[in-house]
Amino acid sequence: MEQTDVSTSILSAVGSGGIVGFMLGLLGGGGSILATLLLYIVGVTQPHVAIGTGALAVSVNAFANFATHAIRGHVWWRCAAVFSALGVLGALGGSSLGKAVDGDRLIFLFGILMVVVGVLMLKPKKSVAVDCGPVDLRMCLATAAAALAAGAASGFFGVGGGFLIVPGLMLATGMPMINAIGTSLLSVGAFGLATALNYASSGLVDWWLAVEFIGGGIVGGVLGMLLATRLSAYKNILHRLFAALIFAVAAYILYRNWGTLLTR
Repeated sequence: MEQTDVSTSILSAVGSGGIVGFMLGLLGGGGSILATLLLYIVGVTQPHVAIGTGALAVSVNAFANFATHAIRGHVWWRCAAVFSALGVLGALGGSSLGKAVDGDRLIFLFGILMVVVGVLMLKPKKSVAVDCGPVDLRMCLATAAAALAAGAASGFFGVGGGFLIVPGLMLATGMPMINAIGTSLLSVGAFGLATALNYASSGLVDWWLAVEFIGGGIVGGVLGMLLATRLSAYKNILHRLFAALIFAVAAYILYRNWGTLLTR
């Protein structure tokens, strides 16, 4: 009986990781949101452990996708390095604050964040021409501010933060969206790793579960990227469907945790 339960748990973890990787490869985002949620489905009962383990899994998957974009020349290396380095400081601060917040309260705030992400995903993704700004003090300060803010939010909620990093890079530097997406993945991986290590220092990472999750995520990511090329004309529809899923799960999280917070 116990062996059956273990096998079911492993299959659930690998399958959940596969779904997360698939969504990252197909939509280029949302994986960090799904990671924490699917960890709950797998059976993690402690919010902080779910966040710490999810951050590690998303970090590894982000680095894998970053390598693909780097090979295709989509990465602005200096911007990627500077944004990641500064953002890691924000992620360490944000994750330290997140660990100090009550788990149920943190998940309630996470539900609110999901609503915001869902709204952003409903906006159609358009190719907009942007002009590269001059590399001056203003750009450097804007990049530093965006990096610290994105890193802090990423660390606090235990998410990759790609939905914050991409527009942050575009606003600060004026780089095209395809380059912002490729460049952002280094930051997503770095922020997730910083958050995971901070949580791990407090014993809040399930390492074996993370390995299972990552294994499924790599396979799912490859399949998602292959399908993405075939469904490029339907990306807005896919984003709307995913946004609907996010709204549904966010409503459940807010409903479940609202009652818990009221009884305290």
